[in-house]
Amino acid sequence: MESAPPPGPSTQPPQQVFQPPGQRTEPPGQYDIPPPPAVPPQAVRGIDLRVSKRLLWVGAAAYPLQNITRVYTFTMTPRRKEATLLFLKRTALILSVAFGLTIVAGLTALADSSTAGGILTFVWLGAIAALVFSIVELFSVLTAPAQYVLAVETSGPSLAMVTSADPHHLDRLVAPIVQAIENPEAEFHVSVEQLLVNPRNYYFGDNVNMYGGSGNVGVGHK
Repeated sequence: MESAPPPGPSTQPPQQVFQPPGQRTEPPGQYDIPPPPAVPPQAVRGIDLRVSKRLLWVGAAAYPLQNITRVYTFTMTPRRKEATLLFLKRTALILSVAFGLTIVAGLTALADSSTAGGILTFVWLGAIAALVFSIVELFSVLTAPAQYVLAVETSGPSLAMVTSADPHHLDRLVAPIVQAIENPEAEFHVSVEQLLVNPRNYYFGDNVNMYGGSGNVGVGHK
């Protein structure tokens, strides 16, 4: 009597077990939900400061070394006193105009009360909006931090300014830039940070204004 051959591997496809709705055998996010994409690294707001071929490059701006007259570091402080005085002047002006127009509306109410009510609403809504704007501007200056910067003055009407999280890094850059002015063969390349501030909120030591937007390091004398 012949013996039966040993059972071979099953050729039937595996049966899928039905899972009732609301029940899962896998952790959430597996198989049916694709994993979230990797978070890209945040961009660093840095720029290159380098000396090459008798040019000082600050980002995309080039300054001939022979035109540089002074290199120094200093701390820019916010114009808190001026901002407070400006806020008080604006508040006095806004309230004066609002109360003056309120008196006019009161006189108008003797002839047409509905017109007077519309004038009062318009006047005080405008006054409140102007006061809110003034308060926001005031606090933007009062809460602005001091900025330690490296400044490069030229013989023309321009001034380059950069900053760094490490003040000593800026101090150490003064000597290489000065040496590059005296040494035609000198070249170096370092990374610094853009000066992203509102120039109207700071003292610059000299009377200067930034140009080119908040992402630009250029500053022009006034």
